[in-house]
Amino acid sequence: MRENRLRTIWQDGGVAINGWLHIPSSYSAEVMAHCGWDSLVLDMQHGPIDAVNALAMLQAISTTPTVPLARVPWNEPGVIMRMLDAGCYGVICPMVNTREQAEQFVAACRYPPLGNRSFGPYRASLYGGADYAEHANETVVTMAQIETTEAIDNLDEILSVPGLDAVFIGPSDLGQSIGVPPRMDTTEPQTVEAIDLVLERARDHDVVAGIFTVDPEYAAAMIEKGFQFVNCSSDARLAASAAGAVIGRLRAGRESAPAG
Repeated sequence: MRENRLRTIWQDGGVAINGWLHIPSSYSAEVMAHCGWDSLVLDMQHGPIDAVNALAMLQAISTTPTVPLARVPWNEPGVIMRMLDAGCYGVICPMVNTREQAEQFVAACRYPPLGNRSFGPYRASLYGGADYAEHANETVVTMAQIETTEAIDNLDEILSVPGLDAVFIGPSDLGQSIGVPPRMDTTEPQTVEAIDLVLERARDHDVVAGIFTVDPEYAAAMIEKGFQFVNCSSDARLAASAAGAVIGRLRAGRESAPAG
């Protein structure tokens, strides 16, 4: 079976640099994958990507060594299993607030006897290999999002769920739940305290900790803290930023050019 490079990176003590896909385009996904990200997440929760877009995007990503992941819309087993069958090598599940919710999520990602995933890897067996079903349980990555005060209160119980590989912090929702303005790359003390707590507890439970960031400098600071899965920006943000910089430079040049 094709290896999951995220697991290899983590087992070696390294950090996976993740990219985020909002644009529902196989070509855009292919371009991003060829940039060299360790993994790419198809965002099906906050974005226009649907199951049809996702299939073509997964095919595009598989032209590279980049690991394909998906953030599903919710903790719903049918959607989780569908994305795994399509060839995702990991799933990020939003709003996991209790041990029971974490158990439900993990079970949907694992074949019996470790879970209740239904069998039908129509594309996963093409991407992963003919022995996909035999090795899927130890290959597919499960990542629960920690983004509420309820999840913080239940953190140790969530982190102790067998088969949960990683947790992923959603800083905006976490801050909003705490009662402060929702912000990426936050320096709000209450949110930072919660982020640090998740990182510390994850280490105690030997679970990988991940976080969403926007600015590369902030992302680098999170790597220094010890996060082993760090997302930096998204395809749409990166395109807008690069386009804005080009336009700004050209406009400045046009305004300073001599008349006539």
